[in-house]
Amino acid sequence: MDDLPLPPGIRARFIEGVNGLRVHLLEAGEPGRPCLLLLHGFPELAYSWRKVMRPLAEAGYHVVAPDQRGYGRTTGWSAEYDGDLAPFRMFNLVRDAMGLLAALGHDGVEAVIGHDFGSPVAAWCGLLRPDIFRRVVLMSAPFGGPPGLPEAAPGRAAGPDIHAALAALPRPRKHYQWYYSTRPANAEMQHAPQGLPAFLRAYYHVKSADWAENRPAPLAGWTAEALATMPGYYIMDLGKGMAEQVAPDMPSPESVAANGWLPEAELAVYAGEYARTGFQGGLQWYRCRTEGRFEAELQLMAGRRLEQPSLFIAGASDWGIHQVPGSLERMQRQACTRMLGCHLVPGAGHWVQQEQPERTVALLREFLAAS
Repeated sequence: MDDLPLPPGIRARFIEGVNGLRVHLLEAGEPGRPCLLLLHGFPELAYSWRKVMRPLAEAGYHVVAPDQRGYGRTTGWSAEYDGDLAPFRMFNLVRDAMGLLAALGHDGVEAVIGHDFGSPVAAWCGLLRPDIFRRVVLMSAPFGGPPGLPEAAPGRAAGPDIHAALAALPRPRKHYQWYYSTRPANAEMQHAPQGLPAFLRAYYHVKSADWAENRPAPLAGWTAEALATMPGYYIMDLGKGMAEQVAPDMPSPESVAANGWLPEAELAVYAGEYARTGFQGGLQWYRCRTEGRFEAELQLMAGRRLEQPSLFIAGASDWGIHQVPGSLERMQRQACTRMLGCHLVPGAGHWVQQEQPERTVALLREFLAAS
């Protein structure tokens, strides 16, 4: 594999024997300093933190960003659709984070910082081991708390089949997370008709502030009609895969040339890694959620709240903050008892730490200093 084109001050290495993985990580700052652990989402990599790592290291931290289980150059996981999902369940992802810190010689972190699907991992790190993960930063994906025990609401009637309701709309639709859980999803994206780089360019574009159609607003509820107000990259056309869904919104060559937060050389890193690994490792995370087979394990923490200092950061143009109706409000009022800020950054969509890195760093530094 070619070396990654890393900014000055960021280095890469591998750590062997971390919960069955050979972990590829990026780091900045001296290992003896207090640690910040950065957890990426989908379809991202440790490389997604490249714009914020050095400024955080210059503030006095050892900044560590791994390719998480299922991603990038970290190995030791299976990319088989029919493989065991248990290694990708939330409790084991927290175990990955703990094992990495132990291997690096850290007995705890000043903050665990998670973006997108890394956000719930960071939240669960804080719930399960608050002694290790002393501060929690959630980015782009609100955390509404652990699932409740079904015994607490005996006899509750099952809700309507949201998937049947979406499919029955005048414009038939489906939810992207359940699409990501299907067998064809990996190949449809890895071998997109327009080519993998073009697919990723369109996907990152439509979820950014560059796409003028992103005007997020709270949803009225978990109904097909409410969900269908979200863009197609969240509530997809029933007969389309994700590559086909975003293809009409491919930015113009002029827009691509003017893109300062994801120029072609940086997009090529993502395209190169996903061309090699495929997407299935990350898609297994979605299957753990949509298939519900590990829900009982998560219910062990029913009623538990994040009691350490916490922060939420997202882009003002990010629909993701509303995709689970009420979650943003539950996070602030119930799930996090010491939330010190909830910031929606202008000029950013879903990829907030890449689109607006200076503001992201400023908010993180303010939080770390205040808490």
